[in-house]
Amino acid sequence: MKCNLGIVFAMCLSLLGMTGITAAESVKRPPNVIVILTDDLGYGDLGSYGNEVIDTPNLDQMANEGVRFTNAYASASNCTPSRAGLLTGRYPIRSGMAHQVLFVNDTHGLPLEEITIAEMLKESGYQTAIIGKWHLGHTETFWPTQHGFDYYYGLPYSNNQNPLALYRNRQKIEEPVVQQTLTQRYTSEAINFIRDNKDRPFFIYIAHTFPHVPLYASEDFVGKSEASLYGDVVEELDWSTGAILKSLKAMGLDQNTLVIFTSDNGPYQGGVTAGLRSTKGTAWEGGYRVPFIARWPGEIPENKVSNGISMNIDLLPTIATITRSELPKGRKIDGRDITSMLKGSHDSPHEKLYFFADDDIAAVRTQNWKAVLSGRYRGVNRWFPDHDLKLLFDMNADPQERYSVESTHKDQWEKMMRFYREGRKEFGLSARHKSR
Repeated sequence: MKCNLGIVFAMCLSLLGMTGITAAESVKRPPNVIVILTDDLGYGDLGSYGNEVIDTPNLDQMANEGVRFTNAYASASNCTPSRAGLLTGRYPIRSGMAHQVLFVNDTHGLPLEEITIAEMLKESGYQTAIIGKWHLGHTETFWPTQHGFDYYYGLPYSNNQNPLALYRNRQKIEEPVVQQTLTQRYTSEAINFIRDNKDRPFFIYIAHTFPHVPLYASEDFVGKSEASLYGDVVEELDWSTGAILKSLKAMGLDQNTLVIFTSDNGPYQGGVTAGLRSTKGTAWEGGYRVPFIARWPGEIPENKVSNGISMNIDLLPTIATITRSELPKGRKIDGRDITSMLKGSHDSPHEKLYFFADDDIAAVRTQNWKAVLSGRYRGVNRWFPDHDLKLLFDMNADPQERYSVESTHKDQWEKMMRFYREGRKEFGLSARHKSR
């Protein structure tokens, strides 16, 4: 399938017409919410995060017009658990998804008793859609439409699995998938959903397939970037974000729509971490820290930077606040309302954050410190053991996690170990590492 970028965007804009609501009309209703999630994008892959090779003008402009977080984290360093945390506002271990990366033969998924952002917003009258990669269960029981999404267009899991098909709701519409045009088609679907629901509040979760491997870009972007194919892919993701923002403006929805851009975890093959240690699949900063940009004209001041710690579990309670929705009842919500941080505050509502390796706590992060107990998400490197660690890092002086100061900051280490023991007790974990 050949898909021309210019034609796609022109067609989408023509469908918008000139009948969109005015800015004055739009602010009378609850705000729209769009969460754009990339797959395996590195903390240092965007211009606004220091990249000088990959061209990302739309995302850089989005950062200039909103807020950029410098200490934002995923809730896991792998695909499935991170998405579970983002959508439920809960550490993935609570839903049994902490060590679950789903593959073709798996028959389980996100438990139906979990409440997602989509389900929460449907109770507030929102139209909801997921466009892109789901990866939280691909049997009928766990399909996205069973978790609060009115509309689904995308892949059920990662693009390196086989068989792989593209779905619209429950209908398989393409197999094998022409991956070169996925980013463009996701963009078109998102714009169409915006157009169809411009007169009522909506929530769109755009979960891009890339830059997860294998990498594909459309003809409009192949060979364009100085960073080879990986750069081509990221530059097309930048284009996609720009096209969505332009569509919001064309429909008069710009000032009544919160748009958030982030990643599910750190990079894998390709991509950079801006000097942070390691990559996807680990509890080091390069695996957990992700870019996070938010834009909402008139509500989020321009050109703000927040250094407070946050995690993607914060999206659900934050969205609940701004949409005046009721938080899910009968469950522990680990996320916190970060509305003040969206406006540039450096004060985090979190005293600490937990990073996991399989079903155990691998690290504890506070605003200024990080204790690392296990670096690797799954398995152990036989030559360079990455478990049973006892490391403490001053994150202000050493964000690269190079030099442990555990031996010279005993009081701080003991405080972090208290957090660790409290967390293991709260999550009902075994007696492993009980001596700490």
